[in-house]
Amino acid sequence: MSSSMTEIEISNAVKVEVDDKTLTVTLDDGRILSLPISWYPRLYYGSQQERNNFRLIGKGEGIHWEDLDEDISMEGIIAGHHSQESQVSLAKWLKARG
Repeated sequence: MSSSMTEIEISNAVKVEVDDKTLTVTLDDGRILSLPISWYPRLYYGSQQERNNFRLIGKGEGIHWEDLDEDISMEGIIAGHHSQESQVSLAKWLKARG
């Protein structure tokens, strides 16, 4: 018996919205994914102005927030991955913010 691996194609982001509770991403295949921003502490602790200052990277393969030094990939969002930032790193970042 032979088996083959199916290649999974990850959809790209075409629209991003962030509010006090939710990161909502519209994908190029029509899906709309909403995730709690508590999964991404830098978004959670950022101001609305900082959350709104993002750009799509790699033709929508990821999202970058310059002010928050945060990058999130569509692969991670689709897989349901939370931020992997350590508590030590987050505490250092929060302290540097003042």
